[in-house]
Amino acid sequence: MFVIMGATGRVGGQTARTLLATGRMVRIVARNPAKAEILARKGAQIALAAYNDAKALTTAFRDAAGVFVMLPNGAPGRDSAETRAVLTALRTALATARPARVVCLSSIGAHRQERLGLITPLHLLEQTLGDLPLPLAFIRAGWFMENSFRYITPASRTGEIISFLSPPEREIPMVATIDIGRLAAQTLQEEWTGRRIIEIEGPRRYAPNDLAQILEKRLGRSVNMTVVPRDQWEDVLRARGTANPAPQMEMLDGCNSGWIDFEGGRDGSVKGKTPLDTVLARFFVTSRTA
Repeated sequence: MFVIMGATGRVGGQTARTLLATGRMVRIVARNPAKAEILARKGAQIALAAYNDAKALTTAFRDAAGVFVMLPNGAPGRDSAETRAVLTALRTALATARPARVVCLSSIGAHRQERLGLITPLHLLEQTLGDLPLPLAFIRAGWFMENSFRYITPASRTGEIISFLSPPEREIPMVATIDIGRLAAQTLQEEWTGRRIIEIEGPRRYAPNDLAQILEKRLGRSVNMTVVPRDQWEDVLRARGTANPAPQMEMLDGCNSGWIDFEGGRDGSVKGKTPLDTVLARFFVTSRTA
């Protein structure tokens, strides 16, 4: 039995689907059973548990051949009480249930001690779970390619998109969530001892200018990428609905300076198979059939 957290989202969902497709038994940890119905119809068991409920998580993790751990979407960007409560519950549940192995979704840059912004909870995840006496693997993923979906509407309507990444020709590690999920499912079925770090990015790196060019071809119109000046970040982010821009700004500063990168560098990362244009093409197909 493999236990998957976050199965109603992209990475956890792909992990669960990959395992189910190969005939593995899967139990998904869900806070809202209605959102898990699709996977339940595919044969997955459902374990109801809040991410800060150590007792319920222990029950969900018990007798597992492997557990896929990820923090809830929207986790605070710093060392908050909410983050600490979830991490404490996860550590307690894993130490008590003692699954055969644990695979955790982490992030590029999580090895850094500071100046991480939104990535801070994933650094804390590695710190909190890293010394458990279990086979542990932390998958540090690059920027999700699916985050580029937010640019499609403004590009199609106005031909103008903005970026906080600078300079716009500098390439960064990006990866499709389908490749992360497949890697997680594969790793859950492997044997190892101790602590592993697996860093993953796509088949190539992409710059903001590359995204604009891909959208131009897809939309059949010119798309202009404009970099937001650093002194305008806070106003722009607040106008887009970000109540507390500071963690996101700190993360962006880290990316632009090169502080946030893979610990093993470009050569040390696993390369996914899915290019950015394929991920964007899937969005257009889904939109037409929705």
